[in-house]
Amino acid sequence: MQLKSNIPYVIFTIIYLIFGYWNLVLNTKTGLDEATQILIVLTIFVELFLIKDLFSDKITPLFSSRRFILTTFYLSSSFVFLILIANYYKVFNSNILLGAFILVWVNDSFAYLVGKNFGKQKLFEKISPKKTVEGFLGGLLFSCIASYFIATFTNTLTFTNWLFLSIIVSVFGTLGDLIESKFKRQARVKDSGNIMPGHGGLLDRLDSIIFAAPFIYLFLRILQYVS
Repeated sequence: MQLKSNIPYVIFTIIYLIFGYWNLVLNTKTGLDEATQILIVLTIFVELFLIKDLFSDKITPLFSSRRFILTTFYLSSSFVFLILIANYYKVFNSNILLGAFILVWVNDSFAYLVGKNFGKQKLFEKISPKKTVEGFLGGLLFSCIASYFIATFTNTLTFTNWLFLSIIVSVFGTLGDLIESKFKRQARVKDSGNIMPGHGGLLDRLDSIIFAAPFIYLFLRILQYVS
């Protein structure tokens, strides 16, 4: 899953600098909210197309002329949303982001354990033969349970909100993992990189949270408007 051009790295740097240092450099937040809304719409639009591509045998856009659009609004912008999630309270607070990561870890761990011991029905066999429906439901169940403890000990969102977040993380995190698996199958590689020996590439460890991040941020934005 390698791109020979340096353009994706330049795009990532530009997007990160814009959304990470807009207020610091310009000393104003004017236009930042509008830019964020445009970014969230474009990112979710691209990710919905990636979900659609899971059900197709065609090559995903990463391996066509649209690969830079995909790289921008799937990878680069998702990292921006991780920053925006941590700044949900207008100042940096890692509790919500940490809670989201915990939900991902719980979901992945129990999906594996339940799937390994009780899994029978394949979830998406042509892309990831080891994933099962029972494993997915197990990960979802334990993520919902974990949301209660996160709500209790982080003093951030209500249990109901964390419960919704656990569902979002489980569903879209699993989809992100499947999409990454499809990329690797098309590229005919086992891991997305070798920066973490024994654990696959960096993207293999972050694919779930990266894909779920825009949907987590969208949910938090909706909370702001309805509360």
